Amino acid sequence: MEHHFPVARTARYQQLGSLSPATRQLWLVLHGYGQLAEYFIRHFAPLHAADPVGTVVVAPEGLSRFYLTGTAGRVGASWMTRADRLAEIEDQAAYLTALRHHLLAECPAGVQVTVLGFSQGTATASRWLSREAASWRPHRLVLWAGDFPADIDPIAARQLLPALPVTLICGDQDEYIKNNIFNQQAATLRQLGADVTTYRFAGGHTLHGPLLQQLHATMP
Repeated sequence: MEHHFPVARTARYQQLGSLSPATRQLWLVLHGYGQLAEYFIRHFAPLHAADPVGTVVVAPEGLSRFYLTGTAGRVGASWMTRADRLAEIEDQAAYLTALRHHLLAECPAGVQVTVLGFSQGTATASRWLSREAASWRPHRLVLWAGDFPADIDPIAARQLLPALPVTLICGDQDEYIKNNIFNQQAATLRQLGADVTTYRFAGGHTLHGPLLQQLHATMP
């Protein structure tokens, strides 16, 4: 028989900037499959550089690390796999909620929070926020090269999404997200009440620096 019991884990995250009463924007950015937070967060360095006192970027790292090829060499991290997926979803949500409390305790009450998920990080962000919706929502959710999972409880989705600004972004050459899927995702989120904005850029399954800076500039 299979059994489960909780254990303590040490989670790792990377941070650009220092939280203070002067912090105006907090970005929580969730990496994709096989990435590490220390490299992923570098994409956001220009945002912090443009507003070094007011903007802080935090990149939590998935709890499951592995060698990307064989048994040595480069290491990546994953938020979850299909093995014991429900327990992993609960663990990642508990981790991100604890991190949110830790970070917001150091922020002023009016801080604007953007949650951005890239690739696998979009599903992680969406599932986590759906569990949080009864008590907390970010000011904006950015789903970049990924989706809002169809298996999220509809009641939780309808708590989270009404009037929530949701930004969908995808490269026009993304090998995983085809144009019809991208458009269907936008339509589904609008049906659930989200305030959806969409962007496409010339490129593949990657982040896009100028578009990140544009998103940063649109927050108060």
